[in-house]
Amino acid sequence: MAPEQNDPTFDDVWDELDYRGLVHVSTDADALKALLAGPPITFYCGFDPTAPSLHLGNLVQILVMRRLQLAGHRPLGLVGGSTGLIGDPRPTAERTLNTRETVAEWVGYLSSQIARFLSFEGDNAARMVNNLDWTAPLSAIDFLREVGKYFRVGTMLKKDAVSARLNSDAGISYTEFSYQILQGMDFLELYRSYGCVLQTGGSDQWGNLTSGTDLIHRAEHVSVHAIGTPLITNSDGTKFGKSEGNAVWLDPDLTSPYAFYQFWLNTDDADVIDRLKIFTFLGRGEIERLERTVAEEPFRREAQRTLAFEVTALVHGEKAAEAAIAAAAALFGQGALDSLDESTLAAAISELPTLEVSGETTVLEALVGSGLVGSSSEARRAISQGGVYLNNVKVESDDAVVGEALLGGRHAVLRRGKKTLAGLVASS
Repeated sequence: MAPEQNDPTFDDVWDELDYRGLVHVSTDADALKALLAGPPITFYCGFDPTAPSLHLGNLVQILVMRRLQLAGHRPLGLVGGSTGLIGDPRPTAERTLNTRETVAEWVGYLSSQIARFLSFEGDNAARMVNNLDWTAPLSAIDFLREVGKYFRVGTMLKKDAVSARLNSDAGISYTEFSYQILQGMDFLELYRSYGCVLQTGGSDQWGNLTSGTDLIHRAEHVSVHAIGTPLITNSDGTKFGKSEGNAVWLDPDLTSPYAFYQFWLNTDDADVIDRLKIFTFLGRGEIERLERTVAEEPFRREAQRTLAFEVTALVHGEKAAEAAIAAAAALFGQGALDSLDESTLAAAISELPTLEVSGETTVLEALVGSGLVGSSSEARRAISQGGVYLNNVKVESDDAVVGEALLGGRHAVLRRGKKTLAGLVASS
């Protein structure tokens, strides 16, 4: 795993962020470059608890925070205990409001996930904050008098998220319309309490980010800054961060380390170098070397294997990354399946077409039932030709049963030829 450090070949962290494609939009770029090259500043990024885990889009922001902290700056990780009760406007429809208890629970989950990537020691130690701490005591009258007076409705209506909803059939409630005021108030509070002068976030949040910079300018008569990272899409235009249509989560209980590793391993050649820049701490020299391998020897998939290991190790630890590699090898006969821990084996099998079996299920029945062959006669022919394996052991007889091959009494891997797999799971 690459050491977690900024690339010393860059003059400053701004140039590295630019090289890695992490600056899509910002306030004054020259002023930001000078600011980040100077004495340590305090900056923040906010995360709303709209789910019990962060996902890959959030990981972009967390790694920006880590890069800025490695450059000497002080991060504030904000988890929105109050904004999470509202939710920022989606382009099409109102969010379903979660209960206060659910939001509070998710605040704890997200805070612990973010904290794993930051350092809470030294002169630039990170802090975790919750915006419920300063919004809960505020009355509606105080909110309108002390904060609302600085916002102009005409400007608020022009924000992309708001205008999209106004032009939709769903319209927008005052609740979600007010979200940008709440986020702006967060920046003001952090400026006053910690001297925070920079907010980072996704470019789709740019309207909310500038709500904060505008509010501080009006209320405090000073200029502060914002950086919006690009929304990451695949080269074919599809949405990044989905696997089989589902979000790829940082919580291992929602997306297993094996599935997480496989997601990165399947990165397209056209996307892998950009992913290495954004999601790893590999230096420019190593990334350029891997870029050459993609161009000259794409069949080796060295860039994809490096990406998958680096990001899995970063999020789940090196042991989990190594276990994912071992599981993938074992599935295809290049390792012992019984050497895998039960959770890794179960995660690997869950990524395959699966069939529920009993101990008496024959391999012939499993071949047909799993779809590895189209008929019993085709199954017999495959077995007689020596092309069927149960847990990487060649099946010699039509009468063979799954039976004792179920590892831990629960799982087995059925393989036809070199690459066609199915998972067998014991019926409960």
